[in-house]
Amino acid sequence: MNLMSPVSSPKYLIIIAGPTAVGKTAVAIEVAKYFHTDIVSADSRQLFKELSIGVARPSEAELAEVKHHFIANKSIDEYISAGEYQREVMDLLHELYATKDVVVLCGGTGFYINALLYGLDKIPDIDPAVRALLNRECELHGLVPLQQRLKELDETTYHSIDVQNTQRVIRALEVCIGTGMPFSAFKTRQAVSPLEAAGIIPVKIALNMPKEQLHQRINERVDAMMEAGFPEEAKSVHAYKSHNALQTVGYKELFDFLEGKCTLEEAVSLIKLHTRQYAKRQLTFFNKNDDYHWFHPSEIPQLLQFLKETIR
Repeated sequence: MNLMSPVSSPKYLIIIAGPTAVGKTAVAIEVAKYFHTDIVSADSRQLFKELSIGVARPSEAELAEVKHHFIANKSIDEYISAGEYQREVMDLLHELYATKDVVVLCGGTGFYINALLYGLDKIPDIDPAVRALLNRECELHGLVPLQQRLKELDETTYHSIDVQNTQRVIRALEVCIGTGMPFSAFKTRQAVSPLEAAGIIPVKIALNMPKEQLHQRINERVDAMMEAGFPEEAKSVHAYKSHNALQTVGYKELFDFLEGKCTLEEAVSLIKLHTRQYAKRQLTFFNKNDDYHWFHPSEIPQLLQFLKETIR
């Protein structure tokens, strides 16, 4: 594993996590400005340069306020695993900590964040025929039966991943079927923590708000995306629909619209529903880590006070 050597003085990684649309970017910018540091994205979709509107990429004004990393630095025809993300981020942190004592990590992709916090467990190789069979089942019957099967075999993973992401569902299922064990059983957290090995101290912050408020923000965000040209963006990448980056909420529903499988109104309604469901799974995922410190995104003064007392 490509781990950087331990740093010579205390270095902190402020992790700002939480559900989609809760306001992580705005909070991360305020924190980064306070500590005069950079933001590293932990969002598995904002990595891709072809995707902007549908992934709620930070605006040009936001990107200009604070230096961001891992935003629009990959192409959708590339696949980046949690392991590759972990290695690349650790290399970047090694560079950043040469001149900084604090860096901010911001995003809602729990697998990426946990890859840094806890390392990655070794999963046995699975017979490729298992994935081929699952892909075939998905083509014939759609994703819903596979989602239900995953829920039956591994409810923990079902509630911790984006189950609208076909590739993630199939990956989890192939491990369940190929090993006879739940995919989550391999997430034992007994692997080497890259942060710990490098002497980096994580400070874990999570954002949340009342459900009704979050749902309203999600619905308003989707409406704003549509007005900003999300259908046109989806059309521009439709030829790449089978790529992992596009096996996700928003694009999948609009692809169905573009293919005449539903109306635009139906697609928008489904995007809002699936995004709310995804936000719920994200909250479940982060709630399982009892050492996160939770704040409402409006509580900037309280959050900064907590960080001042924690980072000395």
